[in-house]
Amino acid sequence: MLSVSPFKYGSTVSGKTFTGRKDECKKLTHNLLSGVHTTIISPRRWGKSSLVEKVVRDIVKQDKSIKVVLLDLFTVSNEQDFLEMFAREVIKASSSKLGGRISAVKTFFKQISPKVTLGVDPNTDFSIGFDWNEAKKHKDEILDLPEELAKKKNIRLIVCLDEFQNITNFEHYEELEKAMRAAWQRHKHVSYCLYGSKRHMMEDLFRKSSKPFYRFGDIMFLEKIPKTDWIKFIIKGFKDTGKSIPKKLADFIPLMMENHPWYVQQFASYTWRLTENEVTANEIAEAMKELIRTNLPLYQNEVEDLSAKQVNLLKAIFDGEEQLTSTRVMQRYDLGTPINIIRNKKSLEKNDMIYKTNGKKYDFLDPAFKLWFMLQYYGKDASDISNIPS
Repeated sequence: MLSVSPFKYGSTVSGKTFTGRKDECKKLTHNLLSGVHTTIISPRRWGKSSLVEKVVRDIVKQDKSIKVVLLDLFTVSNEQDFLEMFAREVIKASSSKLGGRISAVKTFFKQISPKVTLGVDPNTDFSIGFDWNEAKKHKDEILDLPEELAKKKNIRLIVCLDEFQNITNFEHYEELEKAMRAAWQRHKHVSYCLYGSKRHMMEDLFRKSSKPFYRFGDIMFLEKIPKTDWIKFIIKGFKDTGKSIPKKLADFIPLMMENHPWYVQQFASYTWRLTENEVTANEIAEAMKELIRTNLPLYQNEVEDLSAKQVNLLKAIFDGEEQLTSTRVMQRYDLGTPINIIRNKKSLEKNDMIYKTNGKKYDFLDPAFKLWFMLQYYGKDASDISNIPS
């Protein structure tokens, strides 16, 4: 039997470690094949990148004439680096051979004179550099590159940009934002998929009518994977590796992790490692303790950066209070003035500590942090074996 955990966290999931998202996969596939630009918005660690990678991987398997560009802007700090990476990866995706790439550089850049650098293996180590004054003046030539290449080669391109909100860190990013929208909205042979882990920044970019990317295409709000899908996935994962887990304990894992993809996989993985044959409440309790212990330094640092009023606001949210600016709640939790509450609420939202649920209620975004918070400030231990089904 397999000795490797069937559960994965910390990186994108694929194959057997990917579960659920059937409707989302179907919709995103339709959009990208139909030329409908798509923005995916959800809190961090809810599986956006895994969803996109699965969909484009399946698309390419079905149609080799479709080429995919996957860009991660997480480490990109300025506009020049972005434009160089954008051009490099688009050219690499459109041609696997060096000759084709050199030809593309010569053919499609009229106003800019790029510098091509080759490494030991020119087929893999291929980069492009621009004179910044030229690139800044003629950035539309770079942004139009996917469409021009796709038309020339009679192919369709899918360009996926992860951590898209990072463009707001660029100096004068508004100019780039306008140039992107102006160029990409005209493209007929390219589908763009834009997504990022900062939910509120993404919403600002795509939902405000004053922003260039307003109504750029379809917006998908990613929801959590339903508990029923998780239960089947967890039971199968244990079974396929020669172990077993009772349904009530398989149910307990997504219940405590509130169907959060990252933490369900992490909790299940810890439980799997601690289990020799069949899961009992003991393994579940120890796995939960380990999960909270592993994340403890992060949670302590997050709370240390909060003011007393912000911690009090978290307590009110933990207790399920909805009318946060009511006199009763403000006095009971010492929240300060309504203006302070609004300011602190925005700060906690911006830092991805809380989010607004479907109604008017706020909740903790990180379910494991919520369990730690309950232990730290209320003395209640969710990993106590008496709380776990036996």
